[in-house]
Amino acid sequence: MKFERTRVLTGITTTGTPHLGNYVGAIRPTVQASKNAATEGFYFLADYHALIKCDEPARIQRSTLEIAASWIASGLDPEQVTFYRQSDIPEIPELTWFLTCVTGKGLLNRAHAYKAATDKNHASSHDTDADVTAGLFMYPVLMGADILMFKAHQVPVGRDQIQHIEMARDMAASFNHLYGEHFVLPEAVVEESVALLPGLDGRKMSKSYDNTIPLFAPSAQIRKQINAIVTDSRAPGEPKATEGSALFQIYQAFASAEETNQLATAFSQGIPWGDAKQILFERIDREIAPMRATYEDLIQNPSQVETILLAGADKARSQSAAFMGELRHAVGLRPLSAQLTAKQAKAAKTATASFKQYRQKDGQFYFKLVDPQGEILLQSRGFTSPRDAGLAIEQLIENGISAVQAMASQLESIPLTAHSHIASTLILLLESSKK
Repeated sequence: MKFERTRVLTGITTTGTPHLGNYVGAIRPTVQASKNAATEGFYFLADYHALIKCDEPARIQRSTLEIAASWIASGLDPEQVTFYRQSDIPEIPELTWFLTCVTGKGLLNRAHAYKAATDKNHASSHDTDADVTAGLFMYPVLMGADILMFKAHQVPVGRDQIQHIEMARDMAASFNHLYGEHFVLPEAVVEESVALLPGLDGRKMSKSYDNTIPLFAPSAQIRKQINAIVTDSRAPGEPKATEGSALFQIYQAFASAEETNQLATAFSQGIPWGDAKQILFERIDREIAPMRATYEDLIQNPSQVETILLAGADKARSQSAAFMGELRHAVGLRPLSAQLTAKQAKAAKTATASFKQYRQKDGQFYFKLVDPQGEILLQSRGFTSPRDAGLAIEQLIENGISAVQAMASQLESIPLTAHSHIASTLILLLESSKK
């Protein structure tokens, strides 16, 4: 029986320095998931999304480095996951357009970010769409492309992001209805205890509110910011409520159940706020301090981070390139030589062959083309990198059935070119040739 791992995908927008909210809501859970043999992780730096919110190029570049370094320092192993920069995957904006063409404007009108912007304009008696860019309006489609490109099963998000996952499901269902079953419908995963980590002022920790605690700031700075967390006026000895306490919620996100219960008891017994803040600082520093040296080393060596990201992009594109070829064929962007009868086209919607790429114990990367019944139609030789295997698939896609016939006796040494182009998939052609 074939074992299929659960695909988990998470991205962080590159608009600022990573903070504790990013850590407990995205970085830490995905690092933990990456160590689970049943999970296949896709983690990316959402720099296309950053362009919607930020027009400072240097800030986006710096944030990309800081977030990548934070993920790695926190324990993410790039060799065990697919770790990449969004802008290194050209198939993502192409898929964004495909999804745009099947997504109703009414659906996007209901997006939280767009509604918040228009509500703000109405309250100020401004034009409904004043200062609203098409990028802000189309944000959910780009996010949908991020998720659907890699057929993610689960997407860890805060509760405020659930709507975007639901919208991605709608887009996938619309595309599948029109062109056949290509996309996996993703599920949102929310860890309730840390979904919305509060900031210094009690509101959601966010760069937009300027209330964050930087993840790898020096210990002295973290202590100072923790001391600035807003609390009520209850005096030492006076019982304090855990509900609604930003300090307690942040502590809960780091502490064990036993530790959390102990602090709750201390609250009920009237612990002074200063003592509670010291406990919070010590608990956070105990977890973060051991990672700080690795983070600082990566920040001082950006070329090392760049190498890691480019290797991740090669790995990601070995999947996205082939999948995009399948989608291009599905919507009709095909070589003119690929003529199918109506009967063949209808059958292709429900039964198609597919490329399977994998790595063997010898460390080499392989791919095969199998029909709907699992029969192997093509088998590649081993490649030293997933990129080389992906380029070989692209060459087959570009040249169609004639290439398969010409190369039938040479499939153990498929020649690669430096200028392979992603074209329509030969999947349906192979199905046709078998009939």
